[in-house]
Amino acid sequence: MTVESVSRTLEVPATTTPLGAHYDGAGASFALFSSIAEAVELCVFDDSGDETRWNLEEGDGSLWQGYLPGAEPGLRYGFRVHGPWDPPAGARCNPAKLLLDPYARAVAGHVEWDSAVFGYVQGNPDRPDHADSAPHVPRSLLMADDFDWGDDRSPRRPMADTIFYEVHVKGFTKLHPDVPEALRGTYAGLAHPAAG
Repeated sequence: MTVESVSRTLEVPATTTPLGAHYDGAGASFALFSSIAEAVELCVFDDSGDETRWNLEEGDGSLWQGYLPGAEPGLRYGFRVHGPWDPPAGARCNPAKLLLDPYARAVAGHVEWDSAVFGYVQGNPDRPDHADSAPHVPRSLLMADDFDWGDDRSPRRPMADTIFYEVHVKGFTKLHPDVPEALRGTYAGLAHPAAG
C-alpha cells in the first residue's frame, strides 16, 4: 500500500455541505464535524489499496468540508483526524487511525484484528499507538443519491420530524390476544390487522 502526499487541498463547496459524503453527478462533497480537530484528511483508496489524502477545510461551526471533482459512487474513503491526544479530557485524536464516516450509507470490508486497530498502545491507554490502521479496517463507500422510488415517492421528511420505532416481532405478537394463536410470534402475526 502506498500513500500519496497530504499536501493536496480539496475545493471548498460554495454552500454549507450536509454531513457525510454526497455525490452530485460531477463529484462529491464531504463534510465531517469535529470541535477539537486541528486538521482533517479525506483518505481515498483505489482498487489496489493505495491511499491518496486530501486536506479538508474548516468552515463555520467546526464543520470540516471539501469537494472532490470526479468522485464516483463506489469510491472507498475514510478520515484521519489530527488534534490533541488528552485521554483524561476525552480527546484521542490519532491520525494513524483511519476512521469511518459516521454518516456513511455503506461500508466495505471488515476489521482484521491487529494491534494497529487500537488507538492506544495495548496495556497503556494513555499512550497513542502510531501504527497505521488502514490495512486492517473497513472503508466508507460513496453512494449515489438517486434511489429509484418506482411508483412511490420519497417521503422527504426532515430527520427532526422522523421517529424510529424498533419492535421485536416475537415479543410484540406472542402474547397479543387479538392475533390468531397460529400467527403469534411470527412476521405474519406482525402483518395481521390486529397488530396494526
